[in-house]
Amino acid sequence: MRRARTIAALGGWLLLSATPAMAADAPAGLVSDPCVGRAPIPPALLAAMAARYDTKRTAPPPAVSLTDLAAYRAAEAESQKKDWPNLCMYRAANAALTAGPAAGRQVVFMGDSITQGWGLADADFFAHGWVNRGISGQTTPQMLARFQADVAALKPRAVHIMAGTNDVAGNTGPTSVDAIQNNVIAMVTIAKANHMAVVLASIPPAKAFNWAPTLKPADQIRGLNDWLKTYAAKEGLTYVDYYASLATPDGGMKPELTLDGVHPNAAGYVVMEPLTRAALKRALAR
Repeated sequence: MRRARTIAALGGWLLLSATPAMAADAPAGLVSDPCVGRAPIPPALLAAMAARYDTKRTAPPPAVSLTDLAAYRAAEAESQKKDWPNLCMYRAANAALTAGPAAGRQVVFMGDSITQGWGLADADFFAHGWVNRGISGQTTPQMLARFQADVAALKPRAVHIMAGTNDVAGNTGPTSVDAIQNNVIAMVTIAKANHMAVVLASIPPAKAFNWAPTLKPADQIRGLNDWLKTYAAKEGLTYVDYYASLATPDGGMKPELTLDGVHPNAAGYVVMEPLTRAALKRALAR
């Protein structure tokens, strides 16, 4: 029973840990290092999260106590009061990459938990110069706020942008289609100004969000994907359509390809990966 509760809590972490809570008493002003005291993700939690994607695993996932999980989530929530876009998460890793050879940062993947989880499901996919910069729960305004630090500053040849799920879910409050589109346009504008090829990804299918159960997002996701495809063609970007390969006729994600109806499992990422490689090859050839 305890193991079941722990795994359920881990599922909630993927969806909720990066949902920020704004505070009236958040400190303001310039400081020498705004990332001091940032709580790292505990290794046991990372291992347990990665185990969720392993459909062939026979052993139970590593144990993570509910007490430790709650303590980490509380520390993370406190950090986000001061760092809404989560600029601190990858700051040290970005510094290490920029100090190294350019071959180590050829393509950057900007996204939310669907991108972040991809690195847990298939770490080898992000070897050899492909860099994962997904953050669980994030919306397009948060991604835009960190795009310079987490993408442009790395000077990659290409960027893969997959965003919008959490905007539709209202993770950072009510929004509009225009606002989502403007944030995507702004990220693409920064990428073009920095001479990157752009791969613009469809939003993966979902007909329900277990953290926002009153919403029915399927039609909204279809509509945003129509715009993303049209915008990519207009701007000479490369569009990669994951939706068509992952979706059921009613706009959900195929059950065999998902953890929870929103996030792909390992098999889902296996379906996505050849589409990604082909899209990046097209984008870089341009």
